[in-house]
Amino acid sequence: MTHGYQPMGPGAAGPGAPEPAWQNDPAWQNDLAWRTEPYPGPYGHPDGVEPTATAVVPEPAAPAPAPEAAPAAAPKKPGRDRYLDLLRSIALVRVVAYHLFGWAWLTVLFPSMGVMFALAGSLMARSLNRPAWGVIKSRVRRLLPPLWVFSAVVLTMMFAGGWNPTKDPDLGGGLWAVVDLFNYLVPVGAPPYPWQLGSESGLLENTWAVQAAGVLWYLRAYLWFVVASPLLLWAFRRAPWPTLLAPLALTAVVGTGVVTIPGETGNAISDFAVYGGCWVLGFAHHEGLLARIPRYVAVSCASLVMAFGLWWASGHLGPDGWDLNDIPLSQATWSFGFVVILLQYSPSWQELPGRLARWDKLVTLSNNRAVTIYLWHNLLIMATVPILDQLYNLPFMESERASAALDSTYMIWMFFLVWPLIGLAVVAVGWVEDIAAKRSPRLWPNGTKRKAAASGDGGHGGRRRR
Repeated sequence: MTHGYQPMGPGAAGPGAPEPAWQNDPAWQNDLAWRTEPYPGPYGHPDGVEPTATAVVPEPAAPAPAPEAAPAAAPKKPGRDRYLDLLRSIALVRVVAYHLFGWAWLTVLFPSMGVMFALAGSLMARSLNRPAWGVIKSRVRRLLPPLWVFSAVVLTMMFAGGWNPTKDPDLGGGLWAVVDLFNYLVPVGAPPYPWQLGSESGLLENTWAVQAAGVLWYLRAYLWFVVASPLLLWAFRRAPWPTLLAPLALTAVVGTGVVTIPGETGNAISDFAVYGGCWVLGFAHHEGLLARIPRYVAVSCASLVMAFGLWWASGHLGPDGWDLNDIPLSQATWSFGFVVILLQYSPSWQELPGRLARWDKLVTLSNNRAVTIYLWHNLLIMATVPILDQLYNLPFMESERASAALDSTYMIWMFFLVWPLIGLAVVAVGWVEDIAAKRSPRLWPNGTKRKAAASGDGGHGGRRRR
C-alpha cells in the first residue's frame, strides 16, 4: 500500500500518522468513571447524627444500632482518560521518528496508525450518543480550518516554485488537475502535488512537496471513517463480531492482490480496510465488548493474530524489508492484535501515575495540538536541513574530523532540532484548532492554567473542555 509518500530516512516508505482533530471534543470523558450513592449516616439519617430523647420518662430500650459501614470511596471526577492520551502522544513521537529515520522496525514496535484510529473510533462511538449529523458536522468543522492553513502555505510554496498542475504530466494535465486541488480544502480524495520541484541544491530538497503533502492521506481516511461511523456503529451494535472482523476479511481481498483496484481509489479502499478493524475496536472498547472478554482469552487470540501478521510479512517483504506499511494484510492484523492488548489492559488513569507524571504537560499539549503536529512535522523535518547546514560554515568545522563527526550524527541533530520547530508551529498556527472548536485561542495549551484555576477554587474546577 502506497500513498505517494516517502520517509526521510534512507530506503523507507509508507504513510505517516496521526491524528486529526478529535482531541478537543467535549464528549471525551472517562469511560470507566464510577459514581457512588451518598453515604447515609449512622442509624439511617443522612446527617449521621443520632436523634436525642425529648422526655425524662425512660423510653423503651432501642435496638442496638447497626455497626457503621466504612465510608464510601470518593467518586472519581469525570475527565480525560490519561492512559489514552499517553498512547496518542507516544504515537505522535513515533511518527516523527519514523518519518525522519525511516526505520522499518518502528512499524512493528508501535503501530501508530492503528492506535490512533482505535482511539478516534472510541471517541466517535461516545459522541454518537448525540444526533449523528451534528457529530459529523462537528468533526469536519474541527478538521478543516487547520488543514486550510496548512494548504495555503504549501500551495503557495508550490506555485512560487513554478508548479502548474495543468501542465504536470504526472497528473495528466488539463482541468481535472485543477479540480483535484479541492482536496486541499476537503480531503475526500488524494490532493495533487509535484513529485519533483526545485533542485537538489535548493533550500529544500526537490522531493519536499511529496514529503509535505503526502501525509494528507490520513485526513482522507479519517474523514471517511467519520462519515461511515453512524452506519458502522449501527451494524456493530446488531452484529458486533462480523462488523469487527469484516475489515480484516476485506484486507485479505484488496490488500493481497486477489482483487486489484488501481490508483488512489485503490489506496483509499485499502486504507479503509487496513485500519477499519482498529476503528471498530474503538467501538468495542467504548461499548464494553472488550471488557466482557476474559483477559487471557483476548490476549491469546490477539497474539495469534499478530503472529499471523508477522508470518505473512516474512513471505511478502517489500523494498524496505519489514516495513508493515508496504504489507497491508500484515499491517492490518498486527495493528489489530496490538490494539486489542492495549485496550484490554487499559487502566483508565485520571492522572498519569508515578514517574509518568513528569510528562503530564507535554502529553496535554500534544493531545490539544495533535492535528497541528501531524500536519506540519514533515515539512519542519526538512526545514532542519538548511539550518544544520549552517554549522559547516563555523570556523571550528573546517577540519575533516569535525565535518565527519557532524555527518555521522546529522539525523540525530535533525531529530532534536525538529521539536523546537514544532513548538514554534504550535504557537504560530496551533490556535486555529481552538477556533475550529469554537473556543478562545490558546498559544500553549499544556493544562497549566486549568490546573491553577482548579486549585484556586478548592480543587473543584470545572470540567475540562475538549
